[in-house]
Amino acid sequence: MDVVETETARIPTVGLGTWQNTGTECTQTVRTALETGYRHIDTAQQYDNENAVGRGLEQAEVERDEIFLTTKLWRSNLHYDDVIESVEESLGRLQVDYIDLLLIHWPHPRVPVEETLEAMVELSNRGMIRHIGVSNFTLPQLKTARELSEMPVVVNQVLYHPYKKQSALQQYCARHGIALTAYSPLARGDVLTDAVLKRIGDRYNRSPAQVSLRWLVQQDSVVAIPKASSREHLTQNVDIFDFSLTGEEMRRINDRTGPVRVRLRNKLPRLVRRIPV
Repeated sequence: MDVVETETARIPTVGLGTWQNTGTECTQTVRTALETGYRHIDTAQQYDNENAVGRGLEQAEVERDEIFLTTKLWRSNLHYDDVIESVEESLGRLQVDYIDLLLIHWPHPRVPVEETLEAMVELSNRGMIRHIGVSNFTLPQLKTARELSEMPVVVNQVLYHPYKKQSALQQYCARHGIALTAYSPLARGDVLTDAVLKRIGDRYNRSPAQVSLRWLVQQDSVVAIPKASSREHLTQNVDIFDFSLTGEEMRRINDRTGPVRVRLRNKLPRLVRRIPV
């Protein structure tokens, strides 16, 4: 598995996203993913599946130190004491001694990011987490977090797919040794019927989904965490490292805009960042 190297972390380039995957299915998915070569698992306190992810980690015959495990602090847990307490609970649900990467899931307009970062540093000092990062932060918010943090902010996880452009953020992350992790990299399945991606994929005997993922990880410092549950789709999502897109193909994908419903969904992070709860 290829990795993105940040200032302090080496992050597998393709990981397993587990949003909306819960219970027994989630456990089986995590186990299957690890069996098929995944070494990066992404979850969150708000996903209500840390228990299921933990069971999958336990059942897989992969050593803990080979797995890069990410979870995220929910917005109700961003004050100092809540950060400490909630991560202790996350460790219990995940059945692990440490978390490789802890993210602030969303910025909160009423909780100073400095307070949350201070607690995350304390967790690192206690050996409970290895690296810290943020999610759904704008470029100015990311810059502020980096300025205030005593530890390197190694990731910003954001909505990123062929119909959601993040060029300014991606270029900033690449310059500063930060991984830009793309969630919903397949635009909730909308790329699967994209005619341009299909034509490009036909040239390489690859699916539109694989072309979309290749477009992402071929950019500097970009990590992708597609959601999948079947062994077939899990395998396909990591089978993207033996071909490369041409510059012209990259530009054609850059020019995609997607259907209206996707463009509307792309506005959701902007709206959620303004919600104070």
